[in-house]
Amino acid sequence: MGVPRVSVAWQRGVAYFGFWLLLLPSFSLADLTFGLLLAGAATWVSMRLLPVEAESLRVSKLLQLVPHFIYESLLAGVDVARRALDPKLPLNPGLVNCPVGFPPGFARNTFATIMSLLPGSVSVGEGADDKVLVYHCLDLTQPLVEQLYAEERLFAKALVVGKAHV
Repeated sequence: MGVPRVSVAWQRGVAYFGFWLLLLPSFSLADLTFGLLLAGAATWVSMRLLPVEAESLRVSKLLQLVPHFIYESLLAGVDVARRALDPKLPLNPGLVNCPVGFPPGFARNTFATIMSLLPGSVSVGEGADDKVLVYHCLDLTQPLVEQLYAEERLFAKALVVGKAHV
């Protein structure tokens, strides 16, 4: 079934215009008019490049995850800084294969990008089959696969119903 195309276009347009408003130093009529035109153009482009039929996110659910990801990002920064500045902390870098429930495409790419916020890890590609993401991590003794599995479950809640394959 899915979300109506017009509804998605309006949501995207409002989001783009809201972002424009955040960037404005003043709210002159010219700036607001230009912002509406740009939001319209951005909406049109986004509807072409990421059609409604593709996997999409529930913005409200994704926004609920923002505090969690900010916290994880701060932890990652502190952990990496500690490892860089303290020679006694062990580094055991390497690659880890992490099974993932998302099929190749939008959801998996978004998930891999967001998960690069975990301490000392970054997605470097896909494994031999399409069910595995490969991550480089600073310490192979950390429970990276378990962390990714928990994060995948949280992220799946932000996907539109029927699109999550987790």
